[in-house]
Amino acid sequence: MDTATVERFEASRTRLASLAYRLLGSAADAEDVVQDAFLRWQAADRERIEVAEAWLTRVVTNLSLDRLRSAKSRRERAVGAWLPEPLLDGDPMLGPAETIEQRESVTLAVLTLMERLSPVERAVYVLREAFSHSHAEIAEILDITESASQQHALRARRRIAAERNVSEVDGASAHRIVEAFVAAASSGRTERLLELLTDDATAITDGAGMAEKLLQFSGSERIAMILRAGFKPTPAKRKLAGGTPSIHSGVVNGSPAIIAAIDDRVVGVVVLEVRDDKVAIVRGVASPARLGRLTEEWARRKHTDPIIESW
Repeated sequence: MDTATVERFEASRTRLASLAYRLLGSAADAEDVVQDAFLRWQAADRERIEVAEAWLTRVVTNLSLDRLRSAKSRRERAVGAWLPEPLLDGDPMLGPAETIEQRESVTLAVLTLMERLSPVERAVYVLREAFSHSHAEIAEILDITESASQQHALRARRRIAAERNVSEVDGASAHRIVEAFVAAASSGRTERLLELLTDDATAITDGAGMAEKLLQFSGSERIAMILRAGFKPTPAKRKLAGGTPSIHSGVVNGSPAIIAAIDDRVVGVVVLEVRDDKVAIVRGVASPARLGRLTEEWARRKHTDPIIESW
């Protein structure tokens, strides 16, 4: 391909990656889909493509749907070992964030809820809410009717609205929440954590990638006890992490996050999803396979002083 043709694709790469990420919940899979789209762009009869951006959107959407429908994907997501891949605030793959709908569509809460939608419902929801495509455009992308697009969008919005139970938090509030949570968790006193958790709080963790399925807990008292024990440093935990991490405040997928890092390597993330000024959902991610892109972004940036210098 000539330089101009490559540049036409590269001009859309970030948008295409953020579309694929919302559809798949995985940065690694999104990158693979975008690369596959590039190969199709390379092989296409580009003289017959009237609008490159529309053509590429259709290709990426359908490649993503193929992945969601594949037997391997359905099996992996059904066994209870799937979590959305967390991304650091400011990562270009998070895509547009001007509207509440765009910001919500990349929260871990909504990415998890979208797992309960059919692949087509998920695609319609993302294209409509996050990228503001008309139903006519969505119908063409997915090869469905406009009325079908409208029906899929309505069902998806209703289902997500009925189950979404977290609030949007600004950066300053996120930092305060993380500081208070770390102080409570490291104090060794469960009553301090109970003050920060909703009564119906839930916790989900990947067990550092060692558990066959996700570990899930419910109830503020149980979660407070688990967090108190989890935040207590031990030689075994430091060995598992590969050293002594520092603990930082951050924002991940639009939510307050506790980030444990050793130099420029992120070894764990705890995402706190808030409802009515209290933590309603705690998501712990420590599997290296789920932290690859977040670590890359972390390593590129300067960081504020850690909350805990040496954990």
